[in-house]
Amino acid sequence: MVVLRLAHHGHVPLDHDLTGVQKFHARIVPRIGGLPLFIASISAGAITYYRDAPIGILLLLLMASSAVAFLAGLVEDLTGKVRAMHRLLLTMVSAAVGIYLLNAVVVRVDVSWLDTLMKYRWVTIPLTIVLVAGIANAVNLIDGFNGLASVVTMFMLFSLGYVAWQVNDVFVMTAALVIGGAIAGFLLWNYPFGLIFLGDGGAYFIGFMLAELAILLVARNPQISAWYPALLLVYPAFETVFSIYRRLLVRRTSPGMPDGIHLHSLIFRRVVRWAVGYRDARMITRSNSLTSPYLWALSLMAVVPATLFWRHPWMLLSFFLIFVLSYVWLYLRIVRFKVPGWMAIKRRNKK
Repeated sequence: MVVLRLAHHGHVPLDHDLTGVQKFHARIVPRIGGLPLFIASISAGAITYYRDAPIGILLLLLMASSAVAFLAGLVEDLTGKVRAMHRLLLTMVSAAVGIYLLNAVVVRVDVSWLDTLMKYRWVTIPLTIVLVAGIANAVNLIDGFNGLASVVTMFMLFSLGYVAWQVNDVFVMTAALVIGGAIAGFLLWNYPFGLIFLGDGGAYFIGFMLAELAILLVARNPQISAWYPALLLVYPAFETVFSIYRRLLVRRTSPGMPDGIHLHSLIFRRVVRWAVGYRDARMITRSNSLTSPYLWALSLMAVVPATLFWRHPWMLLSFFLIFVLSYVWLYLRIVRFKVPGWMAIKRRNKK
């Protein structure tokens, strides 16, 4: 609410670009939703410290680790002058801080011949840094429509909290619920009308937290399969890998070049907009908000089995492969204008 009032009086930078290849909103919107999200999370960490100092300290150290990644995104939101590569490198710095402060390092991948390498820090530290930065960037990549990234990541955080509760990991459970609760507060203003956006700061912050908590949960609890976070995070991770493949090998362009043919963009253009229309601001906003539930459902194809089978590697691997194949099948169907009938929305009559 404070950010919205500041934006109304011209004290907060607004997203004025309504014509970009990845722009699907109809009004000028403040894009620093990550700032209240970050402040709320730190406040919750301080309250936790007052009630339970050991858990609160760990939570505040986690927030401190995220600061560089969050600030890199926030500065981009405020100025538009931080290049994607620089944001990625600064997120890697945050991952390195997390290793130093919390020993948040990938310790196993549950593949026997690879796990023999996991005893070497020169393997695990670079791997951890790349994975954390990759997931943070992946969450930013799927942040394309009202409620999309926020609801998908809420699902994942609540799953992490549930599994942490199952193994009595109070720190990870508390952290996951704190971040998930902060996102829920943001969602009230973001969905369905898009009054405020996460921005790069919010997306990088949430993605960083997801990656760190997933790594810590597996590292601290040997009974949890390493395939649990792999399945849990497969939607944003595979979206990123598939986008790199599509740009680099299919379209012969730079992997960092933005385009409008992500799965969520295709669903918007070829499923929702066709049915709802795109003539005025009200229709654009409605089309935007109707796109996200398709991707919420897709993400649950991974989140639900990951939550149910967190200790069973073969089940997790099976659902991982099912998700990847389903994603590719769905993408190819939509890109070839063969949208499955169950995705169709009843087309409204155009006047």
